[in-house]
Amino acid sequence: MANAAEVPTDVGRHLRACLRCSLLKTYDQFYANGCENCPFFEMAGDEERVKDATTANFSGIISCMDPAGSWAARWLRISRAAPGCYAISVTGNLTDDLQSICESNNVRYVPRSNYAARPG
Repeated sequence: MANAAEVPTDVGRHLRACLRCSLLKTYDQFYANGCENCPFFEMAGDEERVKDATTANFSGIISCMDPAGSWAARWLRISRAAPGCYAISVTGNLTDDLQSICESNNVRYVPRSNYAARPG
């Protein structure tokens, strides 16, 4: 099992979702430690990168302790992600620069806007 992601220390309007993997943490947690699933974004210590790679516009929350064994994690395409809390749908897209970083790291980027509404 992958190392677990940090559990959000606050709920409500202080949560942000990673635009690539939908991991939920507070702004301060992303700033302090980055995203466990997207280390190539190098968010830790970079305010602009945290703002560009995350959003406060998301809906729904799922907590997943065993992503590899969860049908919900497979449905949301987080079955290879670290155990943690995730948004079900994320509004917004990565900037072109961040999409290029994904490409250069051989990581596929699929926008997660209205993800829960996708056809089965």
